[in-house]
Amino acid sequence: MSIRLGCIADDFTGATDLANNLVRAGMRVLQLIDVPAEGTDPTTDPTVDADAVVIALKSRTAPAAEAVEASLRALEWLRAAGAEQIYFKYCSTFDSTPAGNIGQVTEALLDALGTDFTVATPAFPDNGRTVFKGHLFVGDVLLGESGMRHHPLTPMTDSNLVSVLDAQTTRPVGLIDHKVVAEGADAVRARITQLRADGVGAAIVDAVSNDDLLRLGAAVKELPLVTAGSGLAIGLPANWGFEPSPAAAQLPPASGRQAVVAGSVSAATNGQVREFLSTGRPAFSVDPLRIAAGEDVAAEALAFADKHLADGPVLVYSTESPDAVRSVQGRLGVAEAGELVEQTLARVAQGLIQRGVRQLVVAGGETSGAVVQALGLTGLRIGGQIDPGVPWCAAPLPGGDALHITLKSGNFGGPDFFTAAFARLNEESK
Repeated sequence: MSIRLGCIADDFTGATDLANNLVRAGMRVLQLIDVPAEGTDPTTDPTVDADAVVIALKSRTAPAAEAVEASLRALEWLRAAGAEQIYFKYCSTFDSTPAGNIGQVTEALLDALGTDFTVATPAFPDNGRTVFKGHLFVGDVLLGESGMRHHPLTPMTDSNLVSVLDAQTTRPVGLIDHKVVAEGADAVRARITQLRADGVGAAIVDAVSNDDLLRLGAAVKELPLVTAGSGLAIGLPANWGFEPSPAAAQLPPASGRQAVVAGSVSAATNGQVREFLSTGRPAFSVDPLRIAAGEDVAAEALAFADKHLADGPVLVYSTESPDAVRSVQGRLGVAEAGELVEQTLARVAQGLIQRGVRQLVVAGGETSGAVVQALGLTGLRIGGQIDPGVPWCAAPLPGGDALHITLKSGNFGGPDFFTAAFARLNEESK
């Protein structure tokens, strides 16, 4: 079947975040891990039994040229699969730098689609991300005053998204403010017409509620390209007549052992690790300095897991305060520190699967990308939501077992997310 919506996500947790909202709105969604191999025919591939396909890339922090090239390959595959509209998904905190990649990828997609305009909004009110007068708020504070200002790879110090996006594009950037959005889809379409006449190529759109996103979704029905965080996904499925349905989120029953692998340094994930530790459950801390010294930390983590997996979920984590992260980066370098941790946690995930783990929580975008690639997963069926923006997914393993996995953005989830995730999955499997 031809897909309705083709989505390009710039990291793996963001892809599942987007897919989660589409499923909640009634679409059956398949998430592909990177662009399928050359020669795959998407019009006959039996795995493309979905209303929407999300291609997950690991391009958020890649050099801009690499991100553009990967995104264009994804676009080509999705168009061949029959996608009627393209959705470029980025983080709800608009993670980027003046060097990219949101603006550069957006412009490349516009050019490839032969169109001249798109919208941009990372708003996701269910997770406290709102845009007002073009400024992004994280909870009750501006983006530039939030914990994102300390992000080790993409520190966000400017809350004005018009200015952030303008620094990454050659096309002028405009604004569709909250007053226009509140007037409804017709007013938004009229504003788009005006901006296009003025030569604007992309417009930041205010959204402070789900109602705003629903109005925007209806207004952009005819645009070949939309760009957003995952929030806009709630407003698009209705354009094709989809309505919320439990059938869209059905997964096979869960079984097997449980584990958590956490590599994010976000405040939310740090809090989730502390909450897990406070319960007295088994946890192993990964020290990047010991990895750099040549110690086999992955083997130690797996030996630790061997002693505890039979009794319930085990946590393997590398999360620290911003000051501690900067200290490690100062000694090892930003890129090397991140790579060491990602690859170690990926090895741990491989070992956990070999030990019978079939329910796996992974926290952090870069960590999720490394784990999914190490496990050789090529596609995920998207299931029910655990917390806003985070669903359980299912993927086949060699031998026929199903792996239930959730890829959690570092910033998402409540304090008890790790334990609540397993409880939710096993309740649904009864």
